Amino acid sequence: MKKILVIQNKRIGDVLLSSVIANNIKKVFPNSEITFFAYNYTVGVLENNPNIDRIIAVDEKKLKQLPHLFKTILEMRREKFDIIFDPYAKFQSRMICLGSNAKYRIGFKREHKKLKLPFYTHPVNFKKKATLPCGRGIEDRINLIQSVFQLENADYEPKIFLTEKEQSSNDVVAIQRPIIMLGVLGSTPQKSMPYEYIAKIIDFITEKYNVTILFNYAPQQKMEAMKIYEMCSCKEQINLDIYAASIRGFAVLMNQCNLLVSNEGGSVHIAKALEKPTFTIYSPYIDKDAWNSFEDGKFHQSIHLLEESPNLFSSFTPEERKRIEANPDSLYLKLTPEMILPKLKPFLAHHLMGFEKTTI
Repeated sequence: MKKILVIQNKRIGDVLLSSVIANNIKKVFPNSEITFFAYNYTVGVLENNPNIDRIIAVDEKKLKQLPHLFKTILEMRREKFDIIFDPYAKFQSRMICLGSNAKYRIGFKREHKKLKLPFYTHPVNFKKKATLPCGRGIEDRINLIQSVFQLENADYEPKIFLTEKEQSSNDVVAIQRPIIMLGVLGSTPQKSMPYEYIAKIIDFITEKYNVTILFNYAPQQKMEAMKIYEMCSCKEQINLDIYAASIRGFAVLMNQCNLLVSNEGGSVHIAKALEKPTFTIYSPYIDKDAWNSFEDGKFHQSIHLLEESPNLFSSFTPEERKRIEANPDSLYLKLTPEMILPKLKPFLAHHLMGFEKTTI
C-alpha cells in the first residue's frame, strides 16, 4: 500500500482546490493511504472526504518557526511516504519534501527562487494559461499527477462532502426565501471591495427582490461587517442572527442558501463545490485566469476590472504593479457599482425569477 502526502498550506480556496489531487490520485492508486497536510483553520473543506484517509492540521504561526518546522520535517520523514505532492511549493513545504526521503516528490518549479536544492524528484512547470473551464489553479494541480502518473478521466471539480446530518440541517427554516449569502469582506483587505460599494450592491438586491441576505465574514471581521450593515438601506431584509463562525459551518449554511454574491475567496470555491450559483467580484490584483473555475456567464459569473478597463493595466510599470498588489484601494475605487451592476442584474434575474418586488 502506497503512502501519499498532499501538502497545501495557505488559505481555504487553495486547500479545497488541492483536494482534487487526493480525489484523482485515489483513482490511480485505489488502495493507497492519503494524508493531507494543511493549516488547521482550513480543514473544514476536507472533512468527510472519502479520498482523504487522514488530515494533519498544523498551526500556521508555529510552522513558520524554524525549530517547529525542523521537528515537523523529522516527523514527516518518519512517516515514510512513498509519494508527496506539493502544490504549495513554498519554503516550509519544499523543506518537508527535501527531508522526507520519498521516492516521488512532485511540486511546482519556481525559477525565481535563489535556493537551488533537489526539493523535488519531479519538478513541474506552472501552466502559462488556462486551457480548460476549471481554471488554471485546478488544471495545474491535475497536471502534477498527469506529469508523473497515468490518469485517465480526471475529475476537475472540487467537492465538499457533507454528512447526511449536515445535508438535512435547516438553520434557515424561519426566514424568507430565496436566501442570498453575501460575502461582504474578502479574506484579506486586498480582496475586499470598498464598503460603500458593497452596501450599494446589497441595496440594489434588497430594493428589487423579496429575498433574505446573510452576511459571510471571518469572526475577527465582525466590526468591519457591521460597518457595511449600517450603510445598507433595507436592513429588515438582512439577517445577522444566522451566521457560521467556522469553515465547516459555513459550508453547511451555504448548502441551505440559493446563491452567493461575494468578494473572491474561499467562500466562492465552497459554494461552487456545493453546486450553488455564484457571482464573484475579483480584486484588481488577482489573476482571474487562475481562479475563475467553471464560469459560464450564467450559473457562475464574475467581474474583474482588467476585463472592463484593459488599457488601465497596460500603462503600469512593474514597480507600480507591485505597489498596487500591496494596496489595491485606488484601483478598487474604479470598480464601481455602476460597472458591476450590468453584469450582476442578468445573473440575479436568471436565478431570482419570480421573486421581484412589484412596483405600483
